[in-house]
Amino acid sequence: MLNITAARRAGKKSIELNMAPLIDMVFILLIFFLVTTSFVRETGVDINRPAAATAVSKEKANILIGVTRDDRIFMNRREIDIRAVRANVERALAENPEGAVIIVADRESRTGIAIKVMDACRLAGAKNVSLAASLPSGVK
Repeated sequence: MLNITAARRAGKKSIELNMAPLIDMVFILLIFFLVTTSFVRETGVDINRPAAATAVSKEKANILIGVTRDDRIFMNRREIDIRAVRANVERALAENPEGAVIIVADRESRTGIAIKVMDACRLAGAKNVSLAASLPSGVK
């Protein structure tokens, strides 16, 4: 332990504190929070999901594709063309071959666009393609 009064009596002018343990502890806490934080990926747009009584929660969705009410397609917070969906999904599957694709389509979007996006995902090699829905109010 550090005894300041004893050090002053002995005639020492400066007292040094070792900062290495403090810095080590800060880095350990930083690593702990980075490892335990779950990163949520979003489509980049606000989408009003349709309700479905049979909707189930999916824990790990690695690839999210959003379809807005005006039939615009978003992936990784940027708008993409329908022709670019396949290439983007192929790139995402190259990073994570076991990745699941979830299409988050607005309830007022056209069904044809959602089907085209789903078809492009399957052509890209995605084995697990799902449509997102929310549970109706009052259903648990």
